[in-house]
Amino acid sequence: MNAALITGANRGIGLAFAQSYAKDGWRVFATCRIPAKAKELDKLAAGSGGRVTVHALDVADGKAINALGQALRAESIDVLLNNAGVYDPSPSFGRTDYDAWEHVFRVNTMAALRMAEAFVEQVARSDKKLMAGISSGMGSIADNGSGGYYAYRTSKSALQMVMRSLAMDLAPRGIVAVAMNPGWVKTDMGGPGGTLSPEESARRMRAVFDKLTPNDSGKFWHHTGKEFPW
Repeated sequence: MNAALITGANRGIGLAFAQSYAKDGWRVFATCRIPAKAKELDKLAAGSGGRVTVHALDVADGKAINALGQALRAESIDVLLNNAGVYDPSPSFGRTDYDAWEHVFRVNTMAALRMAEAFVEQVARSDKKLMAGISSGMGSIADNGSGGYYAYRTSKSALQMVMRSLAMDLAPRGIVAVAMNPGWVKTDMGGPGGTLSPEESARRMRAVFDKLTPNDSGKFWHHTGKEFPW
C-alpha cells in the first residue's frame, strides 16, 4: 500500500490531498497543529478504516518534526508533501514585520528541509520516493511584476532552492524532489478570487507527480504539468 505524509492537512490544499489519496486507498499520515479543531480531517480519518491517521505537528518546531520522524520510523512513505504554509503579514514596503518574517521562513522554508532530514529513510525505502514542496507563483523571481510581500515571496523562493538542493543531494538514493506551483486556489490563504478549487489543484498536482522521473527532479513545476520560471 502506498503512503503519503502531508503537512497542513486540516484545510485547503492539504485536506484535498488527504481526501484524494484516501479515496484511492493510500495510507495517509495527515498532520496539523491542532487535531482537535480539524473537524473535516478527523471525519476523514474516522471513516477510513485506519488508513488515515492524524498527527499533531507544528512544522515550526524542529523537535516536534524529529519526534514524529521517530514515531513513524518503521513506515515507508512514497510521497512526503510539504504543504503547510503561512502568509506574509506585512505585504508592502515600509511595513515589514521582521519578527514575523522569521516565523514565515521557519514554516515555509526551513520546515521542508527538517522534514526531509527526519523522513529521508522512510521515503528512500518506498516505491515512489517523492518529496514535494508546495510553493507559489509569488516565489518566482522572473514572474514578480508587482513587488511587495517580501516575507512570503522570499520564503517560497528559498523553498524552491531547498527542493533543488535536495534533488542533488538525494539523487543517489533515488529520491525525486520538486517544488510545485498549485495555481491561485480558493483557500483561506488564497482568498475567494482564486481560479481553482483545492480539489482541482490537488488533482492536477497528483497528475504531475505520477509523471515525474529522476530527470524531472529539482525543477519548479506548474499544476498544468509545465515547468514554471524560477
